[in-house]
Amino acid sequence: MRCPFCGHEDTQVKDSRPTDDNSAIRRRRYCPSCGSRFTTFERVQLRELTVVKKNGQRVQFDRDKLARSIQVACRKRPVDPERTERVVNGIVRRLESSGESEIPSTQIGELVMDALRALDPVAYVRFASVYRNFREARDFEEFISDLADTHFKD
Repeated sequence: MRCPFCGHEDTQVKDSRPTDDNSAIRRRRYCPSCGSRFTTFERVQLRELTVVKKNGQRVQFDRDKLARSIQVACRKRPVDPERTERVVNGIVRRLESSGESEIPSTQIGELVMDALRALDPVAYVRFASVYRNFREARDFEEFISDLADTHFKD
C-alpha cells in the first residue's frame, strides 16, 4: 500500500486485528521511507454498487460519503461513534444483499432516515431537513408535528 504521507510504494503491516463488530480488519502500517505510521481498514465488498440519482446520473456508491452524512447529522449529539459505524455497516449490508447493483438514491435516503429515527431524534430532523429540502420554518413545524403524532401513537 502506498504511504499517504510520502507516496512510497511499499509499506509494512505492523499489526492486524478485526474491528469490534468483525465487519473489517484494522491494519496498522509503517512506512520505512519516511517513518510514518497510519491505519487502514479492509472490508468485504459483496458487489459493486451504483447509485442512481434523481436526475438519472449514475455514480459509484461511496461508503465514506454515507458515513460522513450520518456523522454530520449526529454532530454534537450524545451518539456513540460505534453506534453510527454499526448503522453504516447495516445500511451497506442491506444494500449489498438486496441483489441489485443499481440503487436509487431515494432508497439510500430512506434507509438513513429510518436508522437515524431509531438512533437520535435530533439527528433524524437534521438529516430530514437536508434530505427533504426544507425551505422555511413551516417545513420544520410540519415535519416535527408529524413526528410527534407518529411517535406518541407508537
